Amino acid sequence: MTDKLTQSMRELSRALDAGETSAEALAEEAISRHKLFGEDLHAYKDFDADYARRQARAADAARRSGHPGGPLFGMPVSAKDLYGVEGYPTYAGSPVALPPEWTREGFLIRGLRGQFATVMGKAHTVEFAFGGLGLNPHWGTPVNPWDAETRRAPGGSSCGAGVSLGEGSALIALGSDTAGSIRIPAALTGTVGHKITYGRWPVNGVVPLSQTLDSVGALTRSVADSAWFFAALDPAHGDSERFLSRVEARGVEGLRIGIPKSGAWDEAQSDIAESVRAALRELEKAGAKLVDLEFPEFDEAHQFYLEAGILPIELGAFLERELPEWLASLDEIIASRVRDKAATTARDYLTILDRRKALIARAAPRLSGVDIVATPGTPNTPPPLEEFEKDVEAYIRLNRPTSRATNPVNILDLCAIAFPAGKDRIGMPTSLQFIAPNGADEALLTAALAAERILGTPAERLGTPPRVARR
Repeated sequence: MTDKLTQSMRELSRALDAGETSAEALAEEAISRHKLFGEDLHAYKDFDADYARRQARAADAARRSGHPGGPLFGMPVSAKDLYGVEGYPTYAGSPVALPPEWTREGFLIRGLRGQFATVMGKAHTVEFAFGGLGLNPHWGTPVNPWDAETRRAPGGSSCGAGVSLGEGSALIALGSDTAGSIRIPAALTGTVGHKITYGRWPVNGVVPLSQTLDSVGALTRSVADSAWFFAALDPAHGDSERFLSRVEARGVEGLRIGIPKSGAWDEAQSDIAESVRAALRELEKAGAKLVDLEFPEFDEAHQFYLEAGILPIELGAFLERELPEWLASLDEIIASRVRDKAATTARDYLTILDRRKALIARAAPRLSGVDIVATPGTPNTPPPLEEFEKDVEAYIRLNRPTSRATNPVNILDLCAIAFPAGKDRIGMPTSLQFIAPNGADEALLTAALAAERILGTPAERLGTPPRVARR
């Protein structure tokens, strides 16, 4: 096994262009890493080494015939098991494969196919993406790679995504984010998760949780890789090298970082809050300006998320309309949440959406005095799986805080990125979340990339996950 997959996507793209490696070589390295760590980490619902090899060989043949491929040529990808991927069934975390129409490929998979990326497999998801800890009682829960001895939560709902990056079998881990389902697993597994502006990328070809809040995107191993991936697929860009060269020219000098007075800070573990504040002090020392920010709508949005129930209302409606047979097989944790909102009337639902619009309108001006808003990514150390795998009450108690800092971003229609800040008192990753206005994904990535150059990449700041290092 080589160490090619420890390089950035920019470095790999240059090596591929120069003929120093190939899509097949990268796929073989990813397969080797999965063979080493797959049984322990359990990142994938389905992993097909032969299918990956066929894709990679086809990519190399296309390049030999003159097809340039694009910035994501040859990059190994894991796809959350909500994504339709031809050659794989889609379960959406449920116990039974969904009808064949849910294997049809949408915007993101088609974009990756067009650039000859290699889909390695389907990564585990929480059932129908409804949960923040990462639990899947039907197929087993992936294991956070950052504790060598204790099986800990990987974060959800894209629970296999960060784990696939940790084992090294993927450079891009496709996920979806409705209340934090990209950023939470990124925070808990020491990776990077970008929640793009709602509606910027189509969500077709992905099993929905909430038509009002869903967005698609990916976890990566660095902010630089996130920027590379974003530019490669975003219709406004397409040239990752040019985009990355432009945004990395900006430093943190003069960057105005708003620190909101919020429960997102107050309710975080003291060691996690201090780890994130220490990272911010490093940025301040390098020239950033930390600004106290009045942002009461952030906490209002969290309370609205808890009370309004947009997710169970819309998930229940989707299942009744599209997959009624799957209602009977739902895990009780999810089924009970759907039942609680089953009696919501159309009038009540429209009132909920109107309340959200008003909250968005009140919140938007708060961000005008800063470039970025900063919070911890998640408030708590990922708990051991044995504490909640078979205990519904424990699950509910431990699951609720996971999205404390992330769900307001979705409710307020903002964009955000989570990336490592340091480690907590037991050595698990902590995460810093940057938040930017609706549509400001480029500015968000610019600020996060500037911060990463001060703080270091996840590999530089955190090292190697212990479950991987011990092998």
